[in-house]
Order: sequence, then C-alpha cells, then structure tokens
Amino acid sequence: MPAEPTFYERVYAVVARIPPGRVTTYGAIARALGAPRASRGVGWALKAAVGADPLALPCHRVVDREGRLSGRRHFATPTAMAERLRAEGVAFAEADRVDLSAHLWDPSGAGGTVQAGP
Repeated sequence: MPAEPTFYERVYAVVARIPPGRVTTYGAIARALGAPRASRGVGWALKAAVGADPLALPCHRVVDREGRLSGRRHFATPTAMAERLRAEGVAFAEADRVDLSAHLWDPSGAGGTVQAGP
C-alpha cells in the first residue's frame, strides 16, 4: 500500500496543474488542500522546489494574495519570475503585481478539496 503523500508533495501536485498564463496564490493552494491556514507552509514547499530545480514545477505561477511576486528572490535572478509570467502572456497591474482579476486560477475549482497524490 503506497504511503500518504506529504504536504509538500500535495502542494507540488497542485502547482503542476496551474495552466500557462494563469497564476494562483499561496492561500488558494492551502485552501484547496484543506489546510486554509497553511499558506506559509505552501511558501516553504515552493522555496524548496525552486532551490532544487526551478524548471521542474511552474513555481513562478504562484503569487501572494495581492498578486505580488513575493517568491521572486528565490529564482536565479530577481526578474526571472516576472519574465516567465510575461512570456506566458500574464498582465501586470504594477511592475511587481500580477493582474489577478485577469489571470487568477482557483485550484479547488468549485470549492472542493484537492485530492492530489504523489
């Protein structure tokens, strides 16, 4: 019988599903996983993923609740996150803030909890 996926593995499964040209927030991922108070834990999981291999997961598609590129300092350069988002057609409301009204993706869909495996 396979082991239950870790919280980090569950986060990575959600992040892997974010469509190109869309973004989601740390809090939206936490809520989709049934852990609404774990947005910081989502951030720690993504920090670990970006440090390991920044191209393995589309971590650049996760922003803070205001659309700010709060994780940008964990990429190879301070502008890499914005460059990747712009290359996917993501519009910015300000220099470092994504237009969430145009690009927000809800990982829980109709509000259900994501059951993501490894």
